[in-house]
Amino acid sequence: MIAFDLPTISALIAFSSASFFLAAVPGPAVVYVLTRTISEGKLAGFSSVIGVALGNLANAIGSAIGLAMLFELLPSSYVFVKYAGAAYLFYLGVSALLKKKSGIVDNVDPEKKLKVLRDGFFVAFLNPKTTLFFASFLPQFISITGSPISQSLFLATMFVFIAAMIDVVYVSLASYFLPKLKHDSKKINLISKLITASAFFFLSGYAVLMH
Repeated sequence: MIAFDLPTISALIAFSSASFFLAAVPGPAVVYVLTRTISEGKLAGFSSVIGVALGNLANAIGSAIGLAMLFELLPSSYVFVKYAGAAYLFYLGVSALLKKKSGIVDNVDPEKKLKVLRDGFFVAFLNPKTTLFFASFLPQFISITGSPISQSLFLATMFVFIAAMIDVVYVSLASYFLPKLKHDSKKINLISKLITASAFFFLSGYAVLMH
């Protein structure tokens, strides 16, 4: 049975501070949740936050149990997941452009929220850089005297929670400006389409080009 050990207090303080600053810097996840908020409303934004958080958590668990080692031992698996994620993001961008009606709505039906949550999950999960990030970031705060797996899982969950709270702030700020954008529905529909598609294409390119 694996013992459940927590990191030291000093490690927790250092880790939470580093996590806050890392998560606060706008990156692909922030671009995604802001895009969903602007194009589909606050509830869609919050659903995307949950999806991204679950995807990040899945990546963190995968890192803790050795998925990062798989990427290192079998580079082809890294490339496969990397390009699968990029292809999925590109698909979302094309779908946004082909969407007949797009706009800012506050009432999102349950099926729509589940779709947004699912998309957020795959945006985060199909990004091997997230797994590699956890694999390189977490060990700096783990004590060798305790269980590495339990400590890394605890820290990863902590990071995901901090990042999700920051994403919630981004969604709240974006949704504050939504009422100001509802006067010209046709123009807003076109703008939201372009913003959504551009963001997904950016995320797809980011996944392919960044090393």
